[in-house]
Amino acid sequence: MAKKFVIAGISAILLVAIVIGIIASTTRPRTSNSGAQLTTNSRSISALCHSTVYKDLCERTLHSGRINESSTSGDIIRAAVKLIATEVQSANQKAHELHSQAKTSIDNDGFEFCKQLLGDAGDQLSAVIAEADNGHRIADFQAWLSMVISYRTNCVASIEAPELNEQMTDALRNTTELTDNAIAVVTAVGALAQQLNVNTSASGRRLLSNGEYPTWMAAGDRKMLGSRVVRPSFRPNAVVAKDGSGHFKSINDALNAMPKVYRGRYVIYVKAGVYYEKVTVEKHKPNVLIYGDGPRKTIVTGRLNYAEGVGTYKTSTFSVEAPGFIARSMGFSNTAGPEGHQAVALRLDADAAVIYNCRIDGFQDSFYSQTGRHFVRNSVISGTIDFIFGDSQIVIQNSLIILRHPMDHQQNTVTAHGRDTDNELTGLVIQNCRIVPDRRLFPDRFMIRSFLGRPWKRFSTTVVMESTIGDLIRPEGWMAWKGDYALDTLYYAEYNNRGPGAPTNGRVRWRGYHVIKRREALRWTAGALLAGRRWIPFSGVPHALWLMRS
Repeated sequence: MAKKFVIAGISAILLVAIVIGIIASTTRPRTSNSGAQLTTNSRSISALCHSTVYKDLCERTLHSGRINESSTSGDIIRAAVKLIATEVQSANQKAHELHSQAKTSIDNDGFEFCKQLLGDAGDQLSAVIAEADNGHRIADFQAWLSMVISYRTNCVASIEAPELNEQMTDALRNTTELTDNAIAVVTAVGALAQQLNVNTSASGRRLLSNGEYPTWMAAGDRKMLGSRVVRPSFRPNAVVAKDGSGHFKSINDALNAMPKVYRGRYVIYVKAGVYYEKVTVEKHKPNVLIYGDGPRKTIVTGRLNYAEGVGTYKTSTFSVEAPGFIARSMGFSNTAGPEGHQAVALRLDADAAVIYNCRIDGFQDSFYSQTGRHFVRNSVISGTIDFIFGDSQIVIQNSLIILRHPMDHQQNTVTAHGRDTDNELTGLVIQNCRIVPDRRLFPDRFMIRSFLGRPWKRFSTTVVMESTIGDLIRPEGWMAWKGDYALDTLYYAEYNNRGPGAPTNGRVRWRGYHVIKRREALRWTAGALLAGRRWIPFSGVPHALWLMRS
């Protein structure tokens, strides 16, 4: 009975002293008095901050939060997070001040993006604080806090003027350090739950029993997904057709018709046609499912691009800023061409997003997997330079990744992941995919250098596993960003790949590059990295939560 009580409500009974006992036993050598309980407040907080990068800052933060031996895990999480919200508000004010100094359209777009992202960061922090007592949401807290750091990274990266970039970076320094610490503290609390034998998944979340749905899923959505497969036979809320045979002629009109308060999955069916629209699924429109007649029949397209003075995020043809988004049988493209430089087809700033049987076509920066947890299955992604990029937790599975012909004197890089701090839990995984050249690149594939990726940020994390790698990929596999930047801190890994481009004997010799074994590869599956068992099955798409080739 006592054990069931722990499982039902661990946050209500977790004492800091318990945290200390477990953390201390795993981080300190045992001595004759190793079993003695740590009872002083300072020693308790020191142990909680053991795995953080900025330990002094962590200890000051928890002291100010009045953490002591009677604090619950919810108290600990709130104390670690509340101060971040204050820092984000301060940084947002600074962004407003600096915006008036922007002299180019790119920096103007960059500051608009910054202000939006810092608002999003505040929303994620509020969600963590509101749910802090729910011990089954550890993986959510980790993901949401990682999103906060990603917002910071994308904000700074979007401002080009050196002096403005430096000032914005300084304004966000405390936010970055506090959030990195908070992720480490939340991870320690999750590890404690596992060690207390709480019934959790590998990612710290409670496993679902048969027929149980995620707690965040509305009742109407559960009913619709009861068959575990979302079929077009479900009556859509809105039908879009260019010929006037639907409710609307544009996707934007269908989205605008969505009620402000809607419980359940809002389904939009887009009939075959090419839709020249710039679409954004705004953050107050969660749980949208959009499906078409096929990725070559229902296409949303545009050609906004950086070369014409548009900030990278604004070039996106289709953007998603709301959680729980699903796209099926759709095409997303940006036709600016390689001369347009950064030109995004699809941007995902959304948690728990699923892309199935879709095409994402462009050249540089085609797919901006910006923030959140993303699962991509049975899709086609094409491009040239850094064409899968961002700072998300993403698994791309059973998909075709096509490298296209870049401009003269350019190379191809499939990925550019943006993890920028030590404790972020983001990473980009390509699993059981095919990496191949398109028809135009094929005859020149040995003359144009092509790589699996390069490190956009210091802790860039990318894993290619169980995939077929074509002969166009250079023997060294990976490309440096500039000099030796990030080569010791990145994490690049390969596991059980096949094809002429898969041999690893000629790969780079960087400290951060690894040829991993099965046990390590399991960390990068959809079940582990995305806490996928909690939400992917309820999207109704085929999926593999673990390794696919033992």
